[in-house]
Amino acid sequence: MERREFLMTAGAAVGAATMRNAEFGMGNEPPTDRFRVPHSAFRIQAPALGPEAFARRRERLQQELKTQKLDLLVIEPSTNFQYFAGYNPGRSERLILLMIPADGAAVVVCPSFEVERLKRNSVITDVRGWEEQEDPWRLVRKAGSDLKPPHRPGVAGVEPSTSYQSYVNLTSALGGWKLVNGATATERLRIIKSPEEIALIRRAIDATEASIAATFAQLAVGMTERDVAERLSREMASRGSPGGGLVQFGASSALPHGGPSVEKLARESVVLIDAGSRIEGYTSDITRTIWFGDAPPDEFKKVFNLVHDAQTAAMQGGRPLMTQCQEMDRLARKLITDVGYGQFFLHRLGHGMGMDGHEPPYLVEGNETRLEPGMVFTIEPGIYQLGKWGVRIEDDCVMGENGVEILSHRPAKL
Repeated sequence: MERREFLMTAGAAVGAATMRNAEFGMGNEPPTDRFRVPHSAFRIQAPALGPEAFARRRERLQQELKTQKLDLLVIEPSTNFQYFAGYNPGRSERLILLMIPADGAAVVVCPSFEVERLKRNSVITDVRGWEEQEDPWRLVRKAGSDLKPPHRPGVAGVEPSTSYQSYVNLTSALGGWKLVNGATATERLRIIKSPEEIALIRRAIDATEASIAATFAQLAVGMTERDVAERLSREMASRGSPGGGLVQFGASSALPHGGPSVEKLARESVVLIDAGSRIEGYTSDITRTIWFGDAPPDEFKKVFNLVHDAQTAAMQGGRPLMTQCQEMDRLARKLITDVGYGQFFLHRLGHGMGMDGHEPPYLVEGNETRLEPGMVFTIEPGIYQLGKWGVRIEDDCVMGENGVEILSHRPAKL
């Protein structure tokens, strides 16, 4: 069957700066040239974060360390490493460690042959190298001694994604230090996004939306979920925003995190794509669900519109410094439950997003955190009926001064 023979419904929102926050969906129209998104229209020109931005981050971290009575934060390569140093060198069996004291300059310990790479790519100037035949933890012990406060034991926060092996070695290398969980020092700083961070997230969203739209436009009977996932990744890479996502056909869409598999696409079925890509370390997370066929059945339209309404309820109900994360979840869940589909809403309403695809704040029952201006999060209600199909709509949002601002472009109701 030629691609132009079928109709695709409700879901590929093509990003355009002039249409931000408008409800823009595919309706019941054929995949005409409106889905042929020119790559040039979404070529990413990301704003670069300069050394000053990372210096301010480390200064805020040092203030936070003092507030929490911590003397040092130690970080293995991770998004937190990148957040404070401007670069993530990646982890391997060779130790690389960032050490940021409450007072003074940060230190990086790394293999000697990596010193030049770290100096060129990060904003840390004190980079100390260890030779292949040496024990790298001796260098950590020396740096810890240099950074330790005089006349008392030091308290070091350990970045929470640190490997267990490194933690064990730290306990012996940092003699005279008490090691504690460093998450409290980093989460508070990262949970509020700066305008520069939000600008990067917007660009990642634009690239992701364009890539999803272009991928939907290429759907054809007989493709597998893996085929489509590969096309999606290529579309993202072509826009300078590497990434990928879940692709689920038919009954597979009833699994919140199913696919991709070798299942082949057939007419009159659901296609769900959950995707994200990155710009300068910042990510997006968008889910679109469409009907691949001549016309969606009434139940699909009913469920799709219910999910859309639940998303709207949460978006309209959020108020800065007033609304708790759990209240956002309740607003969406109540609407779905009242119509009789509550048992099919299987997960939390959403999650924070930034340098990690999932990070605080989490929109889930029991989380009393109040949403503050600058917090970025997804709102993604879903209804999943095993053996049939599922519908999820996921959009990226930021809490503004007056309420929730939608960063992505919502699909229209059916």
